Amino acid sequence: MERENDVNPVSKKSEKVYEPTPVVRDDHAEGLLARTIEQQTAKLPSDFFLWCSLGSMGLSLYLELTDRPRGSRFIGMWAPSLLIMGIYDKLIKLEGSR
Repeated sequence: MERENDVNPVSKKSEKVYEPTPVVRDDHAEGLLARTIEQQTAKLPSDFFLWCSLGSMGLSLYLELTDRPRGSRFIGMWAPSLLIMGIYDKLIKLEGSR
């Protein structure tokens, strides 16, 4: 018995075709810019934003240890934003865009 969640990345059979989610009302549809951004970020691996966030934390720590507190705080503030972008990207991949 084959489940829908079983995915073999090498197999053509497991390749998922993304179709636009039906829009209940036209005023709920995404604009051209949002759809373009979502299509481009969907090409990135799911862990891209996680690794970027961890990288910003590491760079922030390095800058703090080398007595550059302003740069450290500036770079350190990127981590939550990157994680939120990763969550948004994952939701778009799972639920689709409207």
